[in-house]
Amino acid sequence: MARMRTIPAAIAAATLLTVASGCAGAVDTRTVITVWSWEPSMGAVIDGFEADNPDIRVDWLNTSGYDNLNRAIQDGYGLPDVVQLEYFALGQYAVSGQLLDITDRTGGYGDFYTPGTWSSVRLNGTVYGLPMDSGPMAFFYNADVFEQAGVDATRIRTWDDYYEAAKKLKQIGVYITADAGDASFFNAMVWLAGGRPFLTSQDGKSVTVCLDTDDGVARFAEFWQRMIDEGLVDTHLTTWSDEWERALGDGTVASVFSGAWMPSLLLADVPGGSGLWRVTYMPTADGSRTNAENGGSALAVLQSTRKPDAAWRFIEYVCHDADGIATRVAGGAFPADNATLDSEEFLNRTTVTDARGIDIPYFGGQEYNKVLADAAQDVSVGYQYLPFEVYARSDFRSTVGDAYRWSKAAQRYYDALARREAGETDADGDEIELPEHPGKRITLMDGVEAWQSDLLEYGTNQGFEMSAAS
Repeated sequence: MARMRTIPAAIAAATLLTVASGCAGAVDTRTVITVWSWEPSMGAVIDGFEADNPDIRVDWLNTSGYDNLNRAIQDGYGLPDVVQLEYFALGQYAVSGQLLDITDRTGGYGDFYTPGTWSSVRLNGTVYGLPMDSGPMAFFYNADVFEQAGVDATRIRTWDDYYEAAKKLKQIGVYITADAGDASFFNAMVWLAGGRPFLTSQDGKSVTVCLDTDDGVARFAEFWQRMIDEGLVDTHLTTWSDEWERALGDGTVASVFSGAWMPSLLLADVPGGSGLWRVTYMPTADGSRTNAENGGSALAVLQSTRKPDAAWRFIEYVCHDADGIATRVAGGAFPADNATLDSEEFLNRTTVTDARGIDIPYFGGQEYNKVLADAAQDVSVGYQYLPFEVYARSDFRSTVGDAYRWSKAAQRYYDALARREAGETDADGDEIELPEHPGKRITLMDGVEAWQSDLLEYGTNQGFEMSAAS
């Protein structure tokens, strides 16, 4: 999950605030650390941390996406002390030497976290961050809209069930979901389908890419191509865009396959859906109870920080201290620690806490964490990320993304053609003008082959030992 934000104005504002406080007469002698995070409950977490650590002040910038971080690293200034990184991205920054080694500070921490999240912050025996949350996939849906279409989402067990539900929703003018070409979603669905398209050595130096031969890739691409070809997926809306959030809010897009961190973001981004949404288990290709991760993140300290001790104290509070974890969980975050996952208070929760500290029954009184905790138990193991996964997901847009762009162009063309052949005219009474022909069809698998070729070339140029599975 990554939502792109721009931050120069925020940096300037933070700088002005620091200067202003110095001019007020009282000198602020606290150590100041800068944190980049998109966590909705971070403001409340910082309040708790500063109360317990009066010698430290935290400047928080609500940012996500990696373009800003990459730019700051390249320029050599404006870097945060602490940064939130999704698990898929952490390895890339660790391999390139950007993250502080915190192995000596984390002795005995392994048993505190779930095995998958703890392994995600370690590379070749070195710890580079603390698990913040996890993202087992779940099916979030607008129960009111599904009911209008006569669909019981809890009975959707297979991809075929999902396909039939999408057709019923389309009959009332609703898309079951939106996807304009999201690499995080694609990879998670491939994982769900049993795919293992990337193999990376323990030291991160040798990489095998088998996108074009992997059964899971082929299985999901075939299913999703059918959904796209039949117009059952809105391919115009980009995930996390304002238009996407409005579509979820007005019910024209009725559901999302997402990680278990989604409750806090639904509350923050789609507040009008409160009481209407529910959560259930992911449908799978054959109906079996298996699952995958979609997102999940850690807090890491950058190697460039001049305040490593203060930065460490902050990530330890957020990710390891009971109070810090409880504040995030109350805000809808999905925990990475075993104690919280097993607690009755967490499992029985029926509300999500908003930024004002008010408990909102967003899921209509459902004990939603029980579903999410079960989903976490179903996650299959063995999926691996690339040591340049951030680049790979960016390149997805220019390769596999071509299939989505072709679909949108084809839909515009053939819709206009159908209107013309039906004798319709435009607003001036003239014959319907046809847009540019979309050209030769580009499928998801066409895009996958181009993606593999790009990844092999990029990895080789970056000094990795690259190979393709036969």
